[in-house]
Amino acid sequence: MSQFESRNVVPLLLSVNAGYVDTAGFLALQGLFTAHVTGNFVTFGAALALGTSGATAKLLALPVFCLVVIATRLAGTLLSRRWSRAFEVLIGVKLVLLVLGAVLAIHFGPFHDGDSREAIITGMVLVAAMAIQNAVHRIHLPSSPPSTLMTGTTTQVMIDLADRIYVGDKGQAPPPARLMQMAINVLAFALGCGAAALLFMRRGGWCFVVPPVIAALALGVRLAGPEPAR
Repeated sequence: MSQFESRNVVPLLLSVNAGYVDTAGFLALQGLFTAHVTGNFVTFGAALALGTSGATAKLLALPVFCLVVIATRLAGTLLSRRWSRAFEVLIGVKLVLLVLGAVLAIHFGPFHDGDSREAIITGMVLVAAMAIQNAVHRIHLPSSPPSTLMTGTTTQVMIDLADRIYVGDKGQAPPPARLMQMAINVLAFALGCGAAALLFMRRGGWCFVVPPVIAALALGVRLAGPEPAR
C-alpha cells in the first residue's frame, strides 16, 4: 500500500473508531464520553443536577485523559529517537487497551450504576485508549482532520461550502480536495456512531468487540505502507 493510500485510509478508520467508542461508551457507561472530554463537563453537571449516576467517572475522565496524552507524547518522543514506527507502537498500545476495555465491558456489564468500581475502571481504560488516539493523530497526522472532534470540522466544511458558493473578495475558492476530505471524515465518524448504537441495542456489551478490530485494521494498513522517515 502506498504512503498516500495509508495517509487517507488510516484517518478514516480512526474516525470510525472514535465515533463508535464514544457512542458505545455513552450508552453503556451512563453518559460517559470516552473519545473527547468536552461533553463530560456537560454530563457531569447534568449528573449533579439530576442525581444520576456516573458523576465520578466523568470527573475522573479529564485528568486521566490529560495524563495519558502527556505520557503518549513523552513515549512517542523517546521512541522516535530510536525507531521510525513510534506511531504504530502507540496505536498498538491503544489496541491492547481497547481489547481490555471490551473484556471488562462484556464481563462486568451491563452497568446500571455509572459510579460502580467496575464501570469506572472500564470507562477509564477506554478513555486512556482514545486519549492515545487523540495524541498520536495530532502529532503524526497533523494534516488530517481530527478524528474525534467533529464540531470544528463540520464548521470548516460549512465555511468552505459557503466560500465555494460565493468567492467574493477572497480571491479563490477553497480546494475541493480539502472539502471532500473533511466531509468524508465527518461521515466516517457518524457511521461509527450509528453502528455502535445499533450493535449496542442488539448485543449490549458485546458491541465493544468491534473497536479493537477497527484499530487492528488501521494498524495493519499503517504497517503495510512504507516505513516513515525518522
